[in-house]
Amino acid sequence: MNQLRQAHGRPGFAPTELRSRSLRAVPARAQPLRAQPLRAQPLRAQRLRARPLRARPLARALARLAPLRRCDWVLLTAVLALSITGVLLVWSASRAALLQAGANPLTYLKKELLNLAIGLILMLAVSLLDDEKLRECPPWVYAATLLGLIAVLSPVGTSVNGASAWISLPGGFEVEPSEYAKLGLVLMTAKILGDARTADSRPPIRPPIRTVAAALACAAPVVALVTAEPALGVAVLLMVVLVSLIVLAGTRLRWLAGLGGAAAGAVLTAWWLHLLRPYQLHRLTAFINPGADSAGAGYSAAQAKIAIGSGGLLGQGLLHGQFVAGNFVPEQHTDFIFTVAGEELGFAGAVMIIVLLGVIVVRALLIAARADDQFATLVAGGIAIWFAFQSFINIGMTIGLVPVTGLPLPFVSYGGSAMFADMMAVGVLQALRLAGTDPRLALDRALAGPR
Repeated sequence: MNQLRQAHGRPGFAPTELRSRSLRAVPARAQPLRAQPLRAQPLRAQRLRARPLRARPLARALARLAPLRRCDWVLLTAVLALSITGVLLVWSASRAALLQAGANPLTYLKKELLNLAIGLILMLAVSLLDDEKLRECPPWVYAATLLGLIAVLSPVGTSVNGASAWISLPGGFEVEPSEYAKLGLVLMTAKILGDARTADSRPPIRPPIRTVAAALACAAPVVALVTAEPALGVAVLLMVVLVSLIVLAGTRLRWLAGLGGAAAGAVLTAWWLHLLRPYQLHRLTAFINPGADSAGAGYSAAQAKIAIGSGGLLGQGLLHGQFVAGNFVPEQHTDFIFTVAGEELGFAGAVMIIVLLGVIVVRALLIAARADDQFATLVAGGIAIWFAFQSFINIGMTIGLVPVTGLPLPFVSYGGSAMFADMMAVGVLQALRLAGTDPRLALDRALAGPR
């Protein structure tokens, strides 16, 4: 009011001057109104903080799928590709014979697809085993293997081609315990050698002689029962895997030399005492001199080499092999399945199969190399040696590098027991990889100290 009175007394006073002053003062009073939008920022911040709450179900779902991200997808892809290839080759190898017999040409295809489906389920179930359960199961697998091998030599067993190696089940199914003996021997030997301890509870650099003796004593009944079937090829494979695991465990060279001498003495004793069956001697003779009996013991090997050579570079095409259609190679859907691949898929298809087998072996060796304890290293290494040696023997006998034996080609040859055992071994590899890449298990092992 004093200002108004002074302004009225001043000459040249204009009411607009007061009005302009009052307008300039209004923004100062309205500044809190301009700041009102800032009051909404805490609410927006609350909404932003609430967004992760909505994403929690998705995060939980992704956390549940974390083991899938840690799986060895390269190994799984190679196994699936090889198995699907085997299904197609089994179908091609059995189709012509079934048509000639007036049976359904898809019979073996459906059976092998069923074997593959069951094998994948077994692989998934085994791969979900945690580290503790995986280390507890070897004695049970070993005991079940021994019972199965004893059963095939009893009246329960079924003899096929002169070998009592199968147990007949209802529905036309058969179980071959010697196939599961491979996995059982690997697990049990790895447990014995991996659980070796010194006096101060630290893992020794080399296993003591009593541990090696325990591993040999554990493997002896398995090898003896398999030899009694007789399944000489499986017995040789088991001995190779056993010796390889002993070598991987770090056994002294002089002990290894003693084992080699004992094995050579056993072979010579079996030869001089005529412990080998007549057909086994004929196979060895045909291998040493292929032209001596090309129409008898050497017939399968000779026909297999001709069939593979007729395939050329790219093969004659699936279901179009002349030797396959004529059934010139015996057991071409099982032991000699590689001849079907050589004739119908050619050199390219044969190399593809060998490469896929090599990928599986290499991935198993990588799992063994990255394992953080001796048990996992021995199990993965033993499975790698199993697949590598069996593949070499099967492919080698079809091209004349080794004598003819009854070892199937892993993941390719027809047979439920072989497929199940192979898939379970892959499940063990996946379980070892998941246990090795799980940060919680790694922390537990670090706190518990070396095994």
